[in-house]
Amino acid sequence: MTPASSTARRAVPQPTTPRAFACLCGRPVFFRNSQCLACGRPLGYAAERGALLALEPAPQRAGRGGWREAGRPARGAPRYARCANLDSAAACNWLLGADEAAAGFTLCRCCRLTRTVPDLTRPDAGLWWCRIEQAKRRLVSSLLGLSLPVRAQAEVPDGLGLAFDLLIAPPEGPGVITGHADGVITLDASEADDARREARRDSLGEPYRTLLGHLRHEIGHYYWQLLVAPSAWLAPVREVFGDDREDYAAALQRHYTQGQPPDWGQRFVSAYASCHPWEDWAETWAHYLHLVDTLDTARSFGLDGERVELSYERFGAEVLAGIPVAAPDDSAAEFLHLINSWMELTGVLNELSRSMGVADFYPFVLSAPVVRKLYLVHGVIRAAG
Repeated sequence: MTPASSTARRAVPQPTTPRAFACLCGRPVFFRNSQCLACGRPLGYAAERGALLALEPAPQRAGRGGWREAGRPARGAPRYARCANLDSAAACNWLLGADEAAAGFTLCRCCRLTRTVPDLTRPDAGLWWCRIEQAKRRLVSSLLGLSLPVRAQAEVPDGLGLAFDLLIAPPEGPGVITGHADGVITLDASEADDARREARRDSLGEPYRTLLGHLRHEIGHYYWQLLVAPSAWLAPVREVFGDDREDYAAALQRHYTQGQPPDWGQRFVSAYASCHPWEDWAETWAHYLHLVDTLDTARSFGLDGERVELSYERFGAEVLAGIPVAAPDDSAAEFLHLINSWMELTGVLNELSRSMGVADFYPFVLSAPVVRKLYLVHGVIRAAG
């Protein structure tokens, strides 16, 4: 063993949103599971705890039944209800707390965000809905893990709540335009068709296009309106991302007719981010969620970027100079560890992808200006949480 490899490594940081779970029987179970395939025990995700729980029926008391975590002392154990969408095409495995059930809710806090489901009489609509909800559950669990506000629009009558409309275009048209407006995220449900989505990705020359990516991008627009536009963050965000008062429709038209600037890769995380500051923010926000959740998953299984045998030139504090972040003093060090771990981890994952003869796991290059933008997103999230 070489001296370098024998040097003690520091412990893997704890994930913000854990992704590794075990059933009461000891076998591994995963975020989307509603039943342990080894022992058959029912499972449910308790979002407020960020935990996938093995369940057992709770004894009837005062007309209340429900479920509780198996293998724990019964006295004072929280009671749960399973989401009514468990047995629907959405196949939701989330739980409702006793207070939610007492308030008359039958859907979990994630399913309550969906205002419109796809027309289930249409071919493949049930499958598409299932895939979209799986992606949305992963998104929402990350948002909750980051302590960001997540409230259904129907439950926030005087504020800016969230609603998802999952639509299928009628055969005679017009098409569905994916986008965000005042808390309502509209998604073309046919994006859940892998072949259609890949064809669109190829035709637009995009390196990456997924359901989860769509949701993370559109939720970025929502949090701009909720956390940036009405706050002291607006000035520093405009300084780094550009002035969002630029004509949005004209900017999009220019992007689709003239294309992206030739140096976009030196300043933006994606070509689409170059078309307008709002899209730059949304693309950067989505990218931040990509890297945080992927690192959370790696760390949940005991792997951190600093533990892989690959060395990159690391980003230092100088790259963040002048970026205002209203967060604790350790935010710069925390962020630099995050971004450098990400670069090292994805380097290995790309090599693994190449070993399988498939496209790179991470087909992006992060420039210093993009890292500065990611740091500003990090600051907004830290301040909100």
